[in-house]
Amino acid sequence: MLDACDTLEEVERRALESLRPPPRLTLSDWVEHNIYLPHGVSSLPGLVQLWPFQREIADAIGDPAIERVTLVKPVRVGFTTLLTGALGAFVANDPAPILALLPTEADCRDYMVSEIEPIFSASPVLADALGEAKDESGRNTILSRRFPGGSLKIVAAKAPRNLRRHTARVLLVDEADGMEVTAEGPPIALAEKRTLSFADRKIVIGSTPTFEGTSYILRSYSLSDRRIFETPCFDCRAPHEIVWSDIQWPEGRPAEAYYVCPSCGCVVSERHKLEMVNGGAWRATAPEVIGHAGFRLNALVSLLPNASWGKLATEFVAAKSDRTTLQVFVNTILAEGFRVDGGEEIDDEALAKRAEPFGCEAMPEEVLAITAGVDVQRDRLEVTLLGWTEAGPMLALGAFVIWGRPEDDSTWAELDDLLKRRFPHPLGGTIGIDATAIDSGDGETMEQVYKFCFPRAARKIFAIKGDGGFRRPFIERSSSSKARGGMLFIVGVDPIKDHITAKLTGGNGAIRFSDTLPASWYEQLCSERAIIRYSRGQPTRRFERIPGRRAEALDCVVYGVAARYLLNINWAARAEALRSPELALAPAMRPRVIRSSWIDG
Repeated sequence: MLDACDTLEEVERRALESLRPPPRLTLSDWVEHNIYLPHGVSSLPGLVQLWPFQREIADAIGDPAIERVTLVKPVRVGFTTLLTGALGAFVANDPAPILALLPTEADCRDYMVSEIEPIFSASPVLADALGEAKDESGRNTILSRRFPGGSLKIVAAKAPRNLRRHTARVLLVDEADGMEVTAEGPPIALAEKRTLSFADRKIVIGSTPTFEGTSYILRSYSLSDRRIFETPCFDCRAPHEIVWSDIQWPEGRPAEAYYVCPSCGCVVSERHKLEMVNGGAWRATAPEVIGHAGFRLNALVSLLPNASWGKLATEFVAAKSDRTTLQVFVNTILAEGFRVDGGEEIDDEALAKRAEPFGCEAMPEEVLAITAGVDVQRDRLEVTLLGWTEAGPMLALGAFVIWGRPEDDSTWAELDDLLKRRFPHPLGGTIGIDATAIDSGDGETMEQVYKFCFPRAARKIFAIKGDGGFRRPFIERSSSSKARGGMLFIVGVDPIKDHITAKLTGGNGAIRFSDTLPASWYEQLCSERAIIRYSRGQPTRRFERIPGRRAEALDCVVYGVAARYLLNINWAARAEALRSPELALAPAMRPRVIRSSWIDG
């Protein structure tokens, strides 16, 4: 009888034990126990092993007492994987309406296909959590999934109307600085409004910063408790945030870069970084702020092999002479906003003094390709020819004005003759214009531009239309071009103007000028400046015309730069063709056609 009682007590104990909820894990522990990285997502597949600086970020995301988490991040620190792990934890343990906001629809699809679906499929606890993109009910799509107790919707910031239909308790935002203010307002602010009905909402925002004066993520971080990751010195053990000013290297040998402790001056080599990072800790520099955890991190603490101090120093040396590449380094490696002297005018007279004795009729030997940018005015066509080298600077070869109304066929016939011209080349042959971009943005001349460009697409003469916004690609084909009967391209004028401005102010001959260019051309090239204006309460950066200046030369250069990105040049073959013009002009051999006997029966 005693054995029976003991057995009943054991059964009761086990039954009660089975009802006990599992121990509550921090989000970092849960991720390391449950999230698997598959091949194709990580070079180290298997269970996630968080780096020391990732753990507190994860735990802040999982802490119900913290409403908002901001992360100023570089590349190479695994934030996207961390964000996906947090998403999985909400789906598995704390289901709710979840909204993920990314800059573009392409970003949304890539995140779902390249990150969420592979990681969820590889993690047993999440394998069937989101179901198929197209289920029998028809309620699931690739960017909208339902699961027991909640839903996941991934929305592009460029389409803010999509935010109207959604409410969310959890809002996840990636690359916040890649989102521009729309006609309906700042997309992140619109997304946050969708969370107002939840008292226990969670907002997680991460981004690489862009420009210092307009960065959303830097403003958000400034409102947080502003945590920094400090590591102990290998020698004196004093904790410091590793910053770029503490990375040094022997003259001319950046690959041998090392860290210098600000406290004791000790030189610390790369081999001690792992120990330093493992002993690191986050410190809040504004601890009085409650409920908003902010983290600022740079790639100097990354443990990836391609983020060693030597590799980063080598990248810096290669990038520092060009403002465009330097900004990439400052933004993506140091996770700092890039500072520009907004509103300053470029000295056109100083540019004119850099003119050199070359031009279309005296072509520099290194020029192996030419593009043309054409600006259409009411009484003329303005044309600038740009020369391109394999690795060197861009060359402004010459400027032309074709007088005549765009409605007259003779105006376009003269342009056609110019675009057919071939110029003598020092290597022995002649060189022609490889691609041309002609502005069709003026509604009054649009049809004339289409009429000229569409039949000449084989010669890479294309109609283009400029569009604003710093996140646009330099050039992309318009989705409406087929309906118009030809090829229309959209040009991101703001990023190209930014690119040109960086070249003009970067020195080192980033752009070379022909002495055939008139003084007015330089004045037009420097006709705009980047300024910061407030739009719907948010600071935005844009280019503004300097009063009293014309901008035809700048527009032509923008279009010529865009045309360059439509070319895929074999530089070696082009140089060889110029050295052997008789081969370039020889008729191509007709391909041999082998006809199968069964075609004729």
